[in-house]
Amino acid sequence: MNNRTIGVILIIAGAALGLWGYDIYDSASSQLSRTLNGDTPIEAWAGMAGGAIAVLAGIIKIK
Repeated sequence: MNNRTIGVILIIAGAALGLWGYDIYDSASSQLSRTLNGDTPIEAWAGMAGGAIAVLAGIIKIK
């Protein structure tokens, strides 16, 4: 595989991972947890941060 293909795969996977993290962040159980004790699930932060890192790595690979 060349760098352009790997970059596109990273962008798509990063976007999916970010959406998954946001879905966890926006879920009803997460909202209840944030309301009661102010905690956000680590899976939500990991998904959103990991997705952002993967998208950035993909953009760098494409250039």
